Amino acid sequence: MSYDPASKISRRSFLTKTAGTAAAAALPIRAQAPALQSRKRPLNVLFFMSDDMRPELACYGSRFQAHSPNIDKLAAQGVRFDRNFCQFPLCNPSRSSLFTGHPPHTTQVLGNTASVRDLHPGWTTLPQLFREHGYTTLRAGKLFHAGLDDHKAWTDFDGDVESMHPTQIGTKMDIPRVQIPMADGVLPTLPQDNERAAHSDEILVLSGNGEGAGDFLVADRAIAFLNQCKDKPFFIGCGFSKPHSPPQAPQRFFDLYDPAKIQLPPDFAAWPTVPPGFPKAAIRMRNADLFIGRGASPEESRQVIRAYLASISWADWNLGRVLAELDLLKLRENTAIVFVADHGYQLGEKGKWSKAGSLFENGTRVPLIIHTPAAHGNGRGCTRIVQSLDLYRTMVELAGLEIPDPSIEGHSLVPLLNDPRAAWDHPAYSIWSEDGKSVHGTAIRTEQWRYAEFGPAAANGAMLFDPHADPLELANLADNPRHAEDRAQLSKLVNAYSYPAIT
Repeated sequence: MSYDPASKISRRSFLTKTAGTAAAAALPIRAQAPALQSRKRPLNVLFFMSDDMRPELACYGSRFQAHSPNIDKLAAQGVRFDRNFCQFPLCNPSRSSLFTGHPPHTTQVLGNTASVRDLHPGWTTLPQLFREHGYTTLRAGKLFHAGLDDHKAWTDFDGDVESMHPTQIGTKMDIPRVQIPMADGVLPTLPQDNERAAHSDEILVLSGNGEGAGDFLVADRAIAFLNQCKDKPFFIGCGFSKPHSPPQAPQRFFDLYDPAKIQLPPDFAAWPTVPPGFPKAAIRMRNADLFIGRGASPEESRQVIRAYLASISWADWNLGRVLAELDLLKLRENTAIVFVADHGYQLGEKGKWSKAGSLFENGTRVPLIIHTPAAHGNGRGCTRIVQSLDLYRTMVELAGLEIPDPSIEGHSLVPLLNDPRAAWDHPAYSIWSEDGKSVHGTAIRTEQWRYAEFGPAAANGAMLFDPHADPLELANLADNPRHAEDRAQLSKLVNAYSYPAIT
């Protein structure tokens, strides 16, 4: 059962009833506060996205010591949001939610095949809103999901999404493939069911700087757009595909990491594994991205993590090329810069090598950095709980525009851009759907807790974590009687969010 936007209970109403008036107070038709400074020219927007990138960046305290100097520099210049969460751990639902300001229940995009534009032809997506206010809106790479772009969003729409999708060129890294028995000793045959499974763990080493490969071309295209639009207001989306599988980068980015020094997570497992005390619904038994249908040896795992990190470093390098051009054109002081990823990722934690189905912190927490001129909080980190859903209202307020539809959700982050420690009491929600039609799991993240339920009223189990005491989510506290009251309060919020008709 899922949220019905046509039901008598509006989302604004149940948020108000279950989370207090603060949850609905930030939902005005017009932006609450003025733009950060008066401008003679409209504020430009340079909107970076990355695919499958969890906050494995130096500025986020990467446990694998990732090299990400350009993103780190942007974080030092702007506001780094340390606890930002996506609304769905899968590309299309997450991006559809971010660019419409509506959660997945409302978009009804619960998988990678539905088009939010086809489902809601009258909605105004974020880049479309800027286009309708006189901006030149252009896309390089993946902003909406590949093949499901929004033709109303872009000034120059050619529908050519796939040309900016990752180009699989390069030399395959030779890593010995071994088959690891499952916990019961069964040794399944290596998958032959589809091409993706058969090639799920390929690592590609690019020549030179990666010229001709996807993300290099994306950066080139974004640089050309900056030059094209330097004298007029623009919203330029720059979507990098890395570190999405297959891991891909030039050799020099692999050389930054020694696989022998990579420490696997303490809950590493060769196969997707449900730890004792966890609900079975928490872990899908088949990975969706890497190690599909086969076990992961420690040696292979270190090589794949190394390749994931190298892909991040290459994406970081390409992002740096675009920012260098922005500065060369002297556009920085009139441009809001956003960097965000669509969802998180698990790198062997509990044997999982993907994002799909993950309502753990690693699956839904994503980097978010915003640099805008004159923000008083620039150069600081923010530990408040925020959502990617908040970006729609944030960008509208920064540009001094108007919200086109009062039902658009989220909360403008402008108060936190000016004061990262400002009062803030809004939880973050993420959901998962196995069939693309109904909600199978919902997670809520508050300042104190991470809680997830599977099925209405936790029919298929629940998870409760104290992120401060247990950041790796090793102990499920859901059935601990000491936390019964906390769980009851969180459960009420989860069910009001995902199943309002039955609460």
